[in-house]
Amino acid sequence: MLEDRATAVSSPTQWPAAYPQGYAVVDVETTGLARHDRIISAAVYRLDARGEVEDHWYTLVNPERDPGPVWIHGLTSEVLEGAPLFADIAEEFAARLDGRVLVAHNAVFDWQMIAREYARAERRAPVRQRLCTIALSKELGLPLPNHKLESLAAHFGVVQQRAHHALDDARVLAEAFRPSLRAAAAGGVRLPLLECRPLTEWSDAPVPRQSSDGGYGGYRPGSWRPSRKRPACPHPNPGRYEDGKRLKQGMRVAFSGDTSVERELLEDRATECGLHVASSISRLTSLLVTNDPDSGTSKTVKARQFGTPIVDEAAFGQLLRDVGPADE
Repeated sequence: MLEDRATAVSSPTQWPAAYPQGYAVVDVETTGLARHDRIISAAVYRLDARGEVEDHWYTLVNPERDPGPVWIHGLTSEVLEGAPLFADIAEEFAARLDGRVLVAHNAVFDWQMIAREYARAERRAPVRQRLCTIALSKELGLPLPNHKLESLAAHFGVVQQRAHHALDDARVLAEAFRPSLRAAAAGGVRLPLLECRPLTEWSDAPVPRQSSDGGYGGYRPGSWRPSRKRPACPHPNPGRYEDGKRLKQGMRVAFSGDTSVERELLEDRATECGLHVASSISRLTSLLVTNDPDSGTSKTVKARQFGTPIVDEAAFGQLLRDVGPADE
């Protein structure tokens, strides 16, 4: 049982009726940060509606490729060789997520890695909502120097024993989340819940191969996130998208948040239709595609500031069916 800390807030008598009925505090370690990277270990602490710990679970996962930045997670190929494949643990993992809100630190990353693994296994994770502890700490106005897990842990007096070990990171996060949840309930704070959309389409990218210096695909300390370059759009930007009209070739389109179709497949389709896929929002952006327009991400905030039109993934899919030619 996890111990309450001196800084913890006592559980309020009147618990908000709208709060979830259970939580799965999750941490995954991975071979890297890109779409082709794999989960190599996973841990789940299950909490009830008021944040009491029910049980915990941990597993290694054989990624069927090199382990990536061993200097970070410490899991070598030799350690992972006899571990189960993700498909082998998918059912048990799902049972621990089922019916609960997924809680993680920078939750969009953990969710996307999990969703991709289930898509590869031709299954869907039974997760409908996620809660990011970074977003919750902002809602609570916690006086943190930064948004690292170690800073959140220190605020609540939680001692981290093995950083970047999935089980210990999940334990630390659970200990920090419990008093955060009670504080939110006592103050009537609306939890920053976001929808989790399972992937409905998946296409594997080539796996990085070992380089001559012994590294894998550019995995080096401080510089191991692969970038993806696209050819320049050959069409001029015709301006912003107007509701009820067609998209035009050359329009600048940006994406934010989860999508049910793998993000890079959507980007590829947009590029094939003659659109300019942008990585950020500016006054020149024609359209933002997001399923969470109220998420408060930097892209959605800037889109509202600039008056950039916003549509969801389904509407964008329809628009891609009839993209108009570039202005002459």
